Amino acid sequence: MESIPSRDADVTTGEASPGRTGGGAHPDWSDRATALSWWPRFKISFVRGFLLMWVRLFGLDGLYRFGQFFGWCEFLVAYKRRRRVNVRIAQIFPEGIPAGRRRHIASRYFRRTRCDKMIYCIFDRIPADEFSRRIHFPRQALLDSLLARGKGVYVAMSHHGPHHVAAMIMAQLGYRLAGVRDRNESALRRFIQRKFAETFPAFAAVRMFFADAFPRDIFRCYRENYVIASALDVDEDRVRDGRLRTTPVTLFGEQRPFLIGPIQMAQRCEAPVLQGFVMARRNFHYELVIRELLPEPDGDASSAENLARTVQQYADGIAEHVRRHPCHLTKI
Repeated sequence: MESIPSRDADVTTGEASPGRTGGGAHPDWSDRATALSWWPRFKISFVRGFLLMWVRLFGLDGLYRFGQFFGWCEFLVAYKRRRRVNVRIAQIFPEGIPAGRRRHIASRYFRRTRCDKMIYCIFDRIPADEFSRRIHFPRQALLDSLLARGKGVYVAMSHHGPHHVAAMIMAQLGYRLAGVRDRNESALRRFIQRKFAETFPAFAAVRMFFADAFPRDIFRCYRENYVIASALDVDEDRVRDGRLRTTPVTLFGEQRPFLIGPIQMAQRCEAPVLQGFVMARRNFHYELVIRELLPEPDGDASSAENLARTVQQYADGIAEHVRRHPCHLTKI
């Protein structure tokens, strides 16, 4: 697969194209890391220093091999976590799979997550050209054609695979991006997001909204032709606000409540709805995968039955993706 150029750059000259990025910087970017106490800041800085030293000595490919080795060690010694992974694999494949394949999936899960965490810690220190070379977006033309309608696009992500790098990748490609997320963020994510915003102006321009905030600004983003992204597969204990509407879906034989508000807003703005995943490939290459979930909203799409059908289709897309790439399961 070939790497793709940023939308900020002219494909012939490499110079910045006017009007590609925009949108006000989220006011929280500047203080996401300052709220952390000294101990998590020290731990993260220490790990970052070690990883950057390793990259200087052995390069990113060497860091990938180190992450694979570290993940193997975790797989061998983290017995309780390995057992939880095996339980999830059994849920994904209720028909049963050979023990050898189950061990292979579990070991790949440990190796992938360790490599993802390592590269995430130093994303802001990777040169922009090297970063772009490791991004692959086979269906970018589909997203661009939908944005050409001028009504924005909603991308329904999920908590599977390295979804946490999606905003960084999309911003680096030059898309005007807005995200909707829960208020709870880990110390590492807050720290790295601030570092990334300091390094890449395109990421600093990403607009981020909380799920329980008033949606007026989200509607404005649709009018300004943004790509709006969020995950619908939230855990039940995360739905604390009564205004967050959900609908029950069946995923891997379990009934779970998934959010429907983001799709309702997209339909109200007549924006097409896509489903997206981020795939982790070898040597820190990442592939953006999108599929049409609701490309042509119509007058009846907002009915309760059609909304439930759309969200179930989203859940079925998750099941299909995870069964095809089981090492990308998450929430263990």
